[in-house]
Amino acid sequence: MGWRRGPIAHFHWWSVGIDPALRSRRSSFGGPTSGKERKRRSGGGGVKMAAPLRIQSDWAQALRKDEGEAWLSCHPPGKPTLYGSLTCQGIGLDGIPEVTASEGFIVNEINKKSIHISCPKETASSKFLAPYTTFSRIHTKSITCLDISSGGGLGVSSSTDGSMKIWQASNGELRRVLEGHVFDVNCCRFFPSGLVVLSGGMDAQLKIWSAEDASCVVTFKGHKGGILDTAIVDRGRNVVSGSRDGTARLWDCGRSACLGVIADCGSSINGVAVGAADNSINLGSPEQMPSEREVGTELKMLLLAREDKKLQCFGLQSRQPVFLFIGSDAFNCCTFLSGFLLLAGTQDGNIYQLDVRSPRAPVQVIHRSGAPVLSLLSFRDGFIASQGSHMGEADLYMLSGWSCATLSAL
Repeated sequence: MGWRRGPIAHFHWWSVGIDPALRSRRSSFGGPTSGKERKRRSGGGGVKMAAPLRIQSDWAQALRKDEGEAWLSCHPPGKPTLYGSLTCQGIGLDGIPEVTASEGFIVNEINKKSIHISCPKETASSKFLAPYTTFSRIHTKSITCLDISSGGGLGVSSSTDGSMKIWQASNGELRRVLEGHVFDVNCCRFFPSGLVVLSGGMDAQLKIWSAEDASCVVTFKGHKGGILDTAIVDRGRNVVSGSRDGTARLWDCGRSACLGVIADCGSSINGVAVGAADNSINLGSPEQMPSEREVGTELKMLLLAREDKKLQCFGLQSRQPVFLFIGSDAFNCCTFLSGFLLLAGTQDGNIYQLDVRSPRAPVQVIHRSGAPVLSLLSFRDGFIASQGSHMGEADLYMLSGWSCATLSAL
């Protein structure tokens, strides 16, 4: 998963259309910083904007008490923010609070797990989900990255407190502390087996850890700058890393060796993603015979989210460029939705949806706010995105074929 930044608290829903023909083919491959004023690109899909609603992060707890209150707000693009509040008028026999909203807002529905609120003036409507559990003792400071094992049993996370830890996903019980990076750990993720963890840090080292005994079994050295993101190729015999030194490298896990520099961009690579290519996409041919140590790189694309406002795609095995797209600001993250559809998020809040077969103009640009898009993940018939905030908040929202849900936390 590779999720970055802070805790999660609730959903916002808003409507957006995606051509069903573009959603017809999807693969299981998915992917996991600086800024300026947004520029709209000519041609292609238009910019989809919404008036997001936000709510007090602990609203579910606050509204369980008589006369308990929680704040909420609506943020229409280009207009003043509308502020309001929710008040608990009592608790029903079914344990569900009776909640009223201040002027300008309406409580459409509430139950033990969620509350649905609308702002008629801005035709905005959001459904907020209450967290079913919170783990507050794993780290002492902000969480920078987290992942859940394929079986769902374990979680791994890194923090600005300098730690990286493995914990039980069901109850947050600490299982292992992974110690070995010299500075901050920027990214961490499980291998498909769920028994091994890959991490990259500001010490320019890439490390592989045993989730069973916390031992560091492999350390890769070769980057000259901090590692900002990683991707695992197929079952994990090869991995890819992107670094502040501007290079993306392919590594052989079995021999702890670099198999090659896939790209040397001259600009920080903030995000990387590996995906299976549709048969209609020309990935080029390798200039040299690929190493026998490369496993699963054929017919794969490598996507790079770059600091210099460029999104670049390569044939992973061929090392040949597929396309180069220039966005409105630094690209922070990217992921594949299918064998030809992809997403990339920028520092100024844009999410670009591109078709690799025709990448000159985006299929559409989604813009919810000017806050940086930090992470993207393919999910079912759409995707989940996390977004920072100008006020220290962190939002997470889900976009499907016809609707988008936002999960926010203060």
